Amino acid sequence: ISLFSFLVFLRYQIYYGYPLKTYLEYPIIIAQDAILLLCILRFHRKTKRALLFAVIFWVGWYMLTLHKWIIHMAMNLCTFISAASKLVQLWCLWQTRDSGEVSALTWSLSAYTCASKLWAT
Repeated sequence: ISLFSFLVFLRYQIYYGYPLKTYLEYPIIIAQDAILLLCILRFHRKTKRALLFAVIFWVGWYMLTLHKWIIHMAMNLCTFISAASKLVQLWCLWQTRDSGEVSALTWSLSAYTCASKLWAT
């Protein structure tokens, strides 16, 4: 879910012509998420779904800038979507009742990332 917000941020900054060094982290994060998603799909033997996700990615990429209000609405929803993805992760941890898979360092890095993005935007 957070991949969507990264894509919107990247597309917004490209659309308005921001300098590359201000958004260079987003292509790297998106590539990491795409590789992780591909590995997960391969592990679960559902690599055919990767094509579906690629099509959704490219269609969404171009639809964001069809009208100016679409990119602005998507940008306004990004913070909510990022927070929702964290809530989904917490809900899954609550359901499994096993937080042993997540270290304190991971939680700290995640919280720091969310806080820094909220402060920066």
